[in-house]
Amino acid sequence: MKKLIILSLAAMMAAPMIVKAQDVVDDGTDFGGRFSAEVDKKLAKGLHAFANGEVRFNDNFSNFWRYQGTAGVSYKVNDYLKTAVSYTFIERKNTSDEWKIRHRFTFDITGSYRVGDFKLSLRERLQMTNKKVNNEYQDVANGWTLRTRLMAQYKGLGALEPYAYVDVRNTLNAPKWSYTFDDVRGIYSDCSWEGYKDVYINRVRLGLGAEWELSKQHSFDFFALYDFCTEKDIDSNKKGTKLHDVKEHHNQDISLGIGYKFSF
Repeated sequence: MKKLIILSLAAMMAAPMIVKAQDVVDDGTDFGGRFSAEVDKKLAKGLHAFANGEVRFNDNFSNFWRYQGTAGVSYKVNDYLKTAVSYTFIERKNTSDEWKIRHRFTFDITGSYRVGDFKLSLRERLQMTNKKVNNEYQDVANGWTLRTRLMAQYKGLGALEPYAYVDVRNTLNAPKWSYTFDDVRGIYSDCSWEGYKDVYINRVRLGLGAEWELSKQHSFDFFALYDFCTEKDIDSNKKGTKLHDVKEHHNQDISLGIGYKFSF
């Protein structure tokens, strides 16, 4: 387990943080918040069912832009390994203030190891998100993502357990175009759509927080998140025969959050 954590951390540090694109657009920094509530039911030894709901705000807490609900089951194989599967219904507001629905299916596998009062864990999360797209040559209806999270949690303070983590999100099947770009004339030529083959890191998240266990049934989670995001924006015709523009958007998101959990 130690070797696995060390190798994963080295891979994340070595991975390129920025993907080369034609034009880079800095969208600045946004500040928002997240609030959630969860219910966790023990079904058998190591087997739990859970459900939670979450709302999110951005634009300095002035805009309610997303809510979601999740249901799933988790199974603790042993002291070192845990798995989980879940489904999430998401409705979020786009830049045109239109609410759009997404469906997300997730599979988790988490390895953990105790070192004194510290608990180290490595989680690999494979998720598929389904959404409606207007142009299949610009976006993908079923987007596959792999998230790798390395986390350290301190368990030497009794009911209060501080933690920190880094979470790297990889897009696995984004639309990919090959092209030649004339910098002087600003024209794309020799354009060809290659399918859903683009793989790149589109978010690196740093998380810092603390879990506070009031009792065996009630607990709270207080946290802060910093996200560095990269998103490729492709503009093409709906026939996939002409490429108009390719941009790479960068932005930073800072979020504060509170979560409540009821276990029984």
